[in-house]
Amino acid sequence: MKNKNIPFKIAIDGSSASGKTTGSKFISKKFKLKLLTSGKLYRFLALKILKNNNKYNSQFINKVSKKITLNNLNSKKIFTQKVTELASSIAKIKYIRNSLKKFQLNFIKKNKRIIIEGRDIASKIMPKADLKIFFKCSLKEKAKRRLNEYRNINKNIKLKDVQKALKSRDFLDKNRKESPLLFVKGAVLIDTTNLSKKKMEAKLFKLVNRRIINKINGNI
Repeated sequence: MKNKNIPFKIAIDGSSASGKTTGSKFISKKFKLKLLTSGKLYRFLALKILKNNNKYNSQFINKVSKKITLNNLNSKKIFTQKVTELASSIAKIKYIRNSLKKFQLNFIKKNKRIIIEGRDIASKIMPKADLKIFFKCSLKEKAKRRLNEYRNINKNIKLKDVQKALKSRDFLDKNRKESPLLFVKGAVLIDTTNLSKKKMEAKLFKLVNRRIINKINGNI
């Protein structure tokens, strides 16, 4: 099937540790779609703010946002604990979200075959995506997954602490005033609670492949 050149845009949303990043990377690689993880944008800004002694305003944010490149988002420095905490905090601020929205809209404009993952992609950033996917997972299972990741950094971390942090983050994401995490009409729900990575990938491949075929045949 010749689908490599057909324009196709996927919006992926979901909570922390729900599988959306793993799923996005799989889809991106399998279908040759350019991937943007929106959370990395907030992390990069947080890193710049920390380097600026925690001082920032709209002028500073706009200046930094205009200079962000995709290569900047591959830095390991954006995944420290301090960056993670600040990124979550600044994500609530309207002028910061608006500034980074410009970057995302520009990314959409410049690329025909893309996948963007985050928490407000289908609702705010790319509401006209060809396919919208929403990832969910039980809190207990998410905590187990995240614990395995964190233990590479901190061997003493406990499951209950990870679960508490995830529960708090989920509450903030769903209840914040600016661009809360939403399940939008028309989105396909992927519950990864009882899905192995292999089964999740198979499900995603079938879903995306079917949508691309439908678009080729004019059924979208």
